[in-house]
Amino acid sequence: MRCIAVFDIGKTNKKLFLFNQQYDIVWETSTQFAETVDEDGEACEDVDRLTSWIRQTMQDVLTKPEFDVQALNVSTYGASLVCVDGQGQAVGPLYNYLKAYPAELSKQFYDSYGPEEPISVATASPALGSLNSGLALYRIRYRQPDLFDKTRYALHLPQYVSSLFTGQFYSDLTSIGCHTMLWNFGQQQYHDWVKAEQLDQKLAPLFPGNAVIDTVVCGKSMKVGVGLHDSSAALIPYLASFNEPFVLISTGTWCISLNPFNTQPLTAEELQYDCLCYLNYQGQAVKASRLFAGYEHEQQVQRLATHFGVPLDTYKHVPYDPSLIDELPTRPVQPVPDPLTTKQPAVLVQSAFTRRELSDFETYEQAYHQLVHDIVAQQLISTELVLHRSPVKRLFVDGGFSKNPIYMALLASAFPQLDVSAASVAQATALGAALAIHDSWNSLPLPDNLVQLRPVSASIGKTV
Repeated sequence: MRCIAVFDIGKTNKKLFLFNQQYDIVWETSTQFAETVDEDGEACEDVDRLTSWIRQTMQDVLTKPEFDVQALNVSTYGASLVCVDGQGQAVGPLYNYLKAYPAELSKQFYDSYGPEEPISVATASPALGSLNSGLALYRIRYRQPDLFDKTRYALHLPQYVSSLFTGQFYSDLTSIGCHTMLWNFGQQQYHDWVKAEQLDQKLAPLFPGNAVIDTVVCGKSMKVGVGLHDSSAALIPYLASFNEPFVLISTGTWCISLNPFNTQPLTAEELQYDCLCYLNYQGQAVKASRLFAGYEHEQQVQRLATHFGVPLDTYKHVPYDPSLIDELPTRPVQPVPDPLTTKQPAVLVQSAFTRRELSDFETYEQAYHQLVHDIVAQQLISTELVLHRSPVKRLFVDGGFSKNPIYMALLASAFPQLDVSAASVAQATALGAALAIHDSWNSLPLPDNLVQLRPVSASIGKTV
């Protein structure tokens, strides 16, 4: 069976999939392993163990006679650099992107190249410390000069994994262009500060995300992609399936609204509302906004379960009832306290539900409708930021909230001008990485069932 192999490396789960020419998953394996620590004793990815697992797993799959692996690509989590020497050996830790960033080093950077707002606008990158991988490399330069000197290339994680098979070192726009503070979106090149610090000399040459390298892997000739950032990869099945403009709300711990059809430059105000842009594999900007709604939902259903004395998963069995929305208490909530740890406007920091008195609600069902109503009120603001002045007619929702009938019905009501659908894609990030290099290995046309849609009617609150 002709197929493509895709490594999908998450923070927790490390996976390898085989897709056939119809993009059905025909084989898969996954693993998890414990983190190690960096020189400061902080938890980080065990790059040596990850490397060994990747090499061994690929070697094992190539011994299976029922599969003819024609191509290989990679999707991984972002904001993470692997420093390698001239032979491609990792020479330092794979630092955690949540590692605290030294305040004095941040001050040094912005004193030299700031102020913060113009550089964030130019690079479409909110100031996020270690989550800005450009600043992570800046930290290595000034705090670990020995490691910096040993480094031939600082590779983003997808390109590091690809290099394990190709022996070649490249950068990719989906990683370089995602809140790294490296890329000047207006000039379509590295920002001036990157060149002033000579960090561009530590960044490998750019390579197209839809191109391949002819490689021999364990004696088998195949086409190998350079790898993609997972957020960009997950959008590819939708771009491959739909020609008309759309917005995708990808829901999980974060609810991320993605608009590949918003060409307006990012503004300082949008940055304040946790908007950013990233580059897709074709070099086009995708405007995105983030909302911590999945996390808040998780916290509040625990609060509801305790108050009403019901099982934690009771919310899963609550159908949408429009009459309950009409009966919600009208008592105003307490004002939001000024957030101390973020510049994000308070309305998006937490929903109104966090300040509601649960004694105002007669039943669990009524309270849960209020919770989802308050989350959707935030979602309306967050998604409108990326919808603004773009020709979008369709709104897709995937992930956990796509299965929530109350959320979907209220969302459809909040966006009456859009066709709202719940969407599902099996292993979207891995599938996207496979589709990116489709033309290099697969002579069949793309199938028309990559994305499953369930249109939603706001009036009845059900998929139709």
